[in-house]
Amino acid sequence: MTLATVMIVDDSEADHFICNHTLKKYNSDINIIAAYDGQEALDILAETEVHPQVIFLDINMPRMNGHEFLEKYSEIYGDKRCSVVVMLTSSDQENDKQQSMAYKSVVDYFTKPLSVQAIDTLCDENKNICK
Repeated sequence: MTLATVMIVDDSEADHFICNHTLKKYNSDINIIAAYDGQEALDILAETEVHPQVIFLDINMPRMNGHEFLEKYSEIYGDKRCSVVVMLTSSDQENDKQQSMAYKSVVDYFTKPLSVQAIDTLCDENKNICK
């Protein structure tokens, strides 16, 4: 199973670099869309016809954080599963995890850094998105 397009939403250049490297190591053909906060991610999604299969979303970001993104994303897309969201954050706080996993679009919660094993787990558990 392979991923075709993913979006990374994180305000850290270093975390974008690590995610890009890990995703390309997993599959060099993956198309990666970058956004640096939740609002930029929503703007990009509004302008694109083909949504990414997976959105890797950080929680702690300026302008619009991950929780605010999830709220707006749910308002805009409802139960339509345009993309699935995987939380990719440095927060291991249980309340952050519970708040994130309450959204239907969120399928997993990983702590940074992203690893090839985490992508394998994601694809094994969500075969319909990794085709």
